[in-house]
Amino acid sequence: MRGAGPMVLPGCYDALGARLIEQAGFEGVYMTGFGSAAGLLGRPDVGLLGLAEMVDNARRIADAVDLPVVADADTGYGNQINVIRTVQSYERAGLAGLHLEDQILPKKCGHMEGKQVVPVDEMVGKIRAAVAARQNPDLVLIARTDARAPHGLDEALRRAEACAEAGADVLFVEALQGEGEIERVRRELPEVPMLFNWVEGGKTPPLDLATIAELGFAMIIMPIGTMLAATAAMQTFLARLKADGTPAAFVDELLGFGEFNEAIGLGEIVELEARFAD
Repeated sequence: MRGAGPMVLPGCYDALGARLIEQAGFEGVYMTGFGSAAGLLGRPDVGLLGLAEMVDNARRIADAVDLPVVADADTGYGNQINVIRTVQSYERAGLAGLHLEDQILPKKCGHMEGKQVVPVDEMVGKIRAAVAARQNPDLVLIARTDARAPHGLDEALRRAEACAEAGADVLFVEALQGEGEIERVRRELPEVPMLFNWVEGGKTPPLDLATIAELGFAMIIMPIGTMLAATAAMQTFLARLKADGTPAAFVDELLGFGEFNEAIGLGEIVELEARFAD
C-alpha cells in the first residue's frame, strides 16, 4: 500500500486459486466472501457462512502462499464483542487485512439489491472494537459501508468518515455508481487510503488501472473474476463431456497432468522426500 500505485489483489475462494495468483506474480491475494459461499456451499452470498467457516477458509488460503492475504469478514458476525473475536481469529489465521461492513444480518453481496445497514453508531463501535482487538499493528482494518444503495452517497460518505475517525486504516465505499461518485469519494476523503472494488458485472463502472491510480486508490480487489473464469471453463468441459461421453476428443486442450502437479507444488514434495529419505 505504500508503493507508487494501487495494490492489485485478485480474488480467490480456495487455496488453489491463491497459489495461482501468487504464481502469476501479483502482490497479494483477496479472499472473497461471495466466492467462498459459492465454493464451499454452492450458494449465493446472502450470509449463509459463519465465522468458523470463513476463518477456516482464510487459514488454508494464507497457508498456501507467501503473499499478504486480505479477507472479507462480512459484518464481524454479530455485535462489537463478536467483532473482537472475529479480528483475533482472522489475525491468528495469518491474515494481513480484513474488511468489516455495516450491513444488518443476514447480509448480502454488496452488488445485490435489498441491502440494509445498521445505525452508524453501531458500525463505529465495531471499528473501535476491531482496533482494540488487533494485536499486530500491521493488520490492516478496512471499514466498508453499504449505505450508498439504501441511503445515498451523502450518508455513505458520512459513515466512511466516521469509521476513519474510529481508527479504520482503509475505507471501502461499496457499489458506487458512475465515475462522478467515485471521484467525489476521493475528493471528499483525500487523506484516507481507499479500496476500489472492481466487481466484474457489478454496479461500479469498470475503470482501467491508470484511472484508478490517478484517482489515488490504495488497493483494488477483483473478487470474482477467477471464479467466473473457472465456472465458465468447467461448464464448457462438462457440456462437451456430456455430449461425447469421455474427454478423449479434447483432453489435449486441458492443462496437462504434469503441469497441474507442478502448479500445486509436487516438485517441492519430491525434493522434501529426497531430503528426508532414509
